[in-house]
Parts: sequence; C-alpha cells; structure tokens
Amino acid sequence: MTDRIKSETGLTFEENRIAGEAGEAVRCFRLIAYVAQRMRYLFDQRLREDGLSTQQGFLLTIVRARGRPTLGETAQAMSTTHQNVKQIAAALQRKGMLRIVADKADGRVRRLEATEVGARGWEDRNAGDFTAIAEWFGDLTGEEQEQLAALLSRLAKTIS
Repeated sequence: MTDRIKSETGLTFEENRIAGEAGEAVRCFRLIAYVAQRMRYLFDQRLREDGLSTQQGFLLTIVRARGRPTLGETAQAMSTTHQNVKQIAAALQRKGMLRIVADKADGRVRRLEATEVGARGWEDRNAGDFTAIAEWFGDLTGEEQEQLAALLSRLAKTIS
C-alpha cells in the first residue's frame, strides 16, 4: 500500500486505541470507501465522452437488468433516495436514453424503461469499459478477484 493511501485510510495511534478490536474493520471500511470513490472518478472520466456519469450508467444497468423497475425499486437497488433516482432518470430521459412512464395498473407509480438508444449506447460501451475495469484489477490474480468478489458479496449481504 502506498504511503499516501495508507495515510488516507489507516488509523492514527489514537483511533486505533479507541477502535480496539474494530480497528481492522474501520481500516477495511476506509479502504473500500477510497477504492469506491476512486473507481467512480475513473469511470466518470470514461463516461464523460458520452455525456454520462457513473450514477447514470448504474441506473441504466439496473433498468436493463430488471426490465421496467419503479422509481422506488431503482432507488432501493442504488441505495439512494427516490428523489435522486428521479433526477438521474430525468437527465437520461432528456438524453433520449430512458423513458419515465406511468404504470398500467397504477397510474401514480412511475416505471423506468430504457429506450433503444439507451440500450444500444450502453451495450456499445461494454467491451471498452470491461477492458478498463480489468486493467484496474490487473494486479490481482483471477483467484484473488474471485476471493475479493466472494468477500464483498458476504459483506453486501451483511449490510443489506
């Protein structure tokens, strides 16, 4: 770990004393937060050429995976607020990548649908984006990536 990352994510002597047995968990939390923020920044840079953000890409990924989710279902999947999803969806609608439509059974409920432009645009990006992501994980072996995925999946279940 570089000195800069260690200084930004490590615990001071006093924090270590206060944390006690929770010290390693706190360090893990800080490392995950650091890595998540760094990856979001890097992915935002990749998406900028198409006028998108990582949040918008994440929302499109959820819509494609779930079909026609409601705003609430999407907010839950993104671990964010209904209002935030509505703003992200509105931006994607202005770009012609998404439609916000009334539910047929309950007109008060709003559902999200990827347009052909949105689906095609996202699919066209996949190969290059997947290559970039593989480079970010390039210092980890395939086995280490599998272990990391398993550990993060367990952590995700714990905090769900």
